[in-house]
Amino acid sequence: MERTAIFIDGSNLYYSQQNLNLQIDFRRLLRFFTKDCSLLRAIYYTGVDPDDKGQRGFIHWLNLNGYKVVEKPIKRFPDGSTKANLDIELAVDMLALADNYERAILFSGDGDLTRLVEAVQMKGVRVQVVSTQSMVATELRTAADEFVELEQIRGQIEKRGGKESGSGKRQDDTVDHPGRSEVGPYGNKH
Repeated sequence: MERTAIFIDGSNLYYSQQNLNLQIDFRRLLRFFTKDCSLLRAIYYTGVDPDDKGQRGFIHWLNLNGYKVVEKPIKRFPDGSTKANLDIELAVDMLALADNYERAILFSGDGDLTRLVEAVQMKGVRVQVVSTQSMVATELRTAADEFVELEQIRGQIEKRGGKESGSGKRQDDTVDHPGRSEVGPYGNKH
């Protein structure tokens, strides 16, 4: 069975979801991408706003549902903007684990990761890039062995309508997407 590792650029995926008006069910996403393989690891990279309780809940949920979360505190700038760049962390992990998997699934459209994709491919790994047409850098899409358009898999990964239960969890066992505050869940200001 093919060994697979999943690397999710949380900020990039968040804005892709906004662009498509899509709410991802992260449990369904994991099942969809691992149905015919052996999952080595699913890692979600995100900037953290310590004041965003919704984000903390989302990160906790991910940790309990098959994801390892790599986080970095957001930096606030004088103009009010925020940033938490985790490209280096993602690149280090993807390269460090490359001898242990045959397929990498990269959720990002960031062209800065193109050389990383090429380096992992030189180790014999096939790389799928998952993003949207409008947000993927041409050079990243070209470098990938396969490009998966989020819109094309919407039906397999989108949240289904569930009713809220008294515990605050949805009856369909998904979790609401974080980031209803001014600062987004991934360290970028809306």
